Amino acid sequence: QVQLVESGGGSAQIGGSLNLTCVGSTYTSCMGWFRQAPGKEREEVARRDLNAKIRYSESVKGRFTLTRDVDANTVSLQMNNLNPDDTAMYYCVAQRTWCPEGDGYEFWGPGTQVTVSS
Repeated sequence: QVQLVESGGGSAQIGGSLNLTCVGSTYTSCMGWFRQAPGKEREEVARRDLNAKIRYSESVKGRFTLTRDVDANTVSLQMNNLNPDDTAMYYCVAQRTWCPEGDGYEFWGPGTQVTVSS
């Protein structure tokens, strides 16, 4: 089993920034972030795959940046120019091999809340 612990959530104003960090208890090839807002489906936000390729959802491209520290087994999400649509619970995810499509990740963190308001 892999334990994932997120930190860095909180409140921000429109146009503001937050940085999320996730620490994994052991190395995994794939790490990334999902989010889920009340009444909405879970959405993959960003991920870094086994081949180091990073993929972003269209809704965050150009505003969010994912970075991975393989030695520390962490993944961070720098979120800039936040807007109310970014309000959600953010979950760190991990997979021991290639990142799966959809939400079929092996391991999920408990989540950290991000709230964006005016």
